[in-house]
Amino acid sequence: MNSALSISSRRLAPATRGDLHHRRLPFRSRALAGAAALLLAGCASLPAPERPVAPLPAAWATPTPVATAPAASTQAADGAWWLAFEDPVLPEVLEAAWRASPDREVARARVAQARAAAVAAGAAGLPRLDASGQILRQRAVPDTPAQSSLALGVQASWELDLFGGVGAAAQAASSRLQASEAEAHAVRQAVAAEAATQWLSLRACRALAAQAQADAESRAASARLTALTASAGLGAPADAALARAAAAQAQASARAQAAQCDSSAQALQALTAWPTATLRERSASIDVHAPLPAPRMASMNTLPAALLSQRPDLRAREAEVRAAAGDRSSAQAAQRPRIMLSGSLSTARVQGAGLDARGPVWSLGPLQVSLPLFDGGALSAQADASRAAYDAAVARYQAAVRQAVAEVEQALLALDSTAAREGDARVAVEGFAERLRATEARVRGGLASGFELEDARQTAFAAQGALTSLQLERALAWVNLARALGGDWQPRDAATPAATTPAATTPVSASAPRPVPSGS
Repeated sequence: MNSALSISSRRLAPATRGDLHHRRLPFRSRALAGAAALLLAGCASLPAPERPVAPLPAAWATPTPVATAPAASTQAADGAWWLAFEDPVLPEVLEAAWRASPDREVARARVAQARAAAVAAGAAGLPRLDASGQILRQRAVPDTPAQSSLALGVQASWELDLFGGVGAAAQAASSRLQASEAEAHAVRQAVAAEAATQWLSLRACRALAAQAQADAESRAASARLTALTASAGLGAPADAALARAAAAQAQASARAQAAQCDSSAQALQALTAWPTATLRERSASIDVHAPLPAPRMASMNTLPAALLSQRPDLRAREAEVRAAAGDRSSAQAAQRPRIMLSGSLSTARVQGAGLDARGPVWSLGPLQVSLPLFDGGALSAQADASRAAYDAAVARYQAAVRQAVAEVEQALLALDSTAAREGDARVAVEGFAERLRATEARVRGGLASGFELEDARQTAFAAQGALTSLQLERALAWVNLARALGGDWQPRDAATPAATTPAATTPVSASAPRPVPSGS
């Protein structure tokens, strides 16, 4: 149930031909127009919601990386994290994966949908103007001549946003548009990180497959030597059986590693939509004997507070908080009076019964004020629901911030751990390689057997495989860190729905954020 007050001023009949000159509006009409202007001037604009409180530490708990090559790390510091690997194929992989991603069009559609909703919500605060036309032939009174009337004009209506409800709804729609744009940016980052992971994993897999094959060949050679020794009566048959079993096991491992590489290649093909010929060409370009590309580390000077502006998922959650705040203000305003102003202006002609009148027909009003009195608690329930939705949006934002900090800390921990272990792994590789070279020299001098040589070779292969796996772990930790810090990746066509974001390592002020006010 609504209580309504309606005031209007109108001119119902057109002026006669002799009255067709400009006239000033009557005093009542001018008074209504002035009152409407005063009401509009009294409408206060809604303040933009402030950033909600985020549970951010003052600094990272894990040591941050130190630049290994200042000149080469500049590009990585500018956000181009993929260039830090100095892999000529990696940018092509990222580009192909983005073009083939089904999430790309989904993100575009969501942005377009949110943009249309924002336009519609913004239009609700503007006057509405409709054109109208009417042709009528009637006999209103029996035994009187018929009359004809023709009218063409415009009708206008406007809801005066006295309590900010319309503006709050427009603000909520605009915030949802910002959230969808940030989500589209997050999708692009996720696709780039996944593509980099797949390519680097394939490179490491090819290297491990080559090492496994070399190990299998070495064990097969040991098995042949052991068999010859046993057949000559210089060795135990059990040793020959053991050597054959070890060779067979190594060959099975090599085949399993090759199958894993084929599976990784198929996953990369599905991700990039490359033709089989292109995939084979890119796979053939991998030098299995070259070390895995290690990223040239950039010095990270990003503070935890910078994540709020760098990570698109956090910007999306923050925009959702602003949208929920707008919905809350709109629901609160719906419980207050509404003021509608309407009017029309037409040119009309009436003929019949000795009457021939033409001229303007206008109306100003009604200026309608409505106040909800009883609705069964519907508006109050909507306001309560909007407040609960706002609280839930703040909770999701704070949880996302905590998760973002944890992701950065985990990536930093992985980088720090792999950096420490890589040094030990390299020492092990160098030591076992030196042992292999010394054993080869002893074999040439007749001071060592072929068994000792193969044992030294197998140990060296195992150490090299462990180092390759560790290098992959470090490379993927760097990819995870770049993504966790909001590192940007822009496709060459630049036709993306998301806005440009600050670089992943740009220093940002760590001033404490302020809470969103609880009022409307």
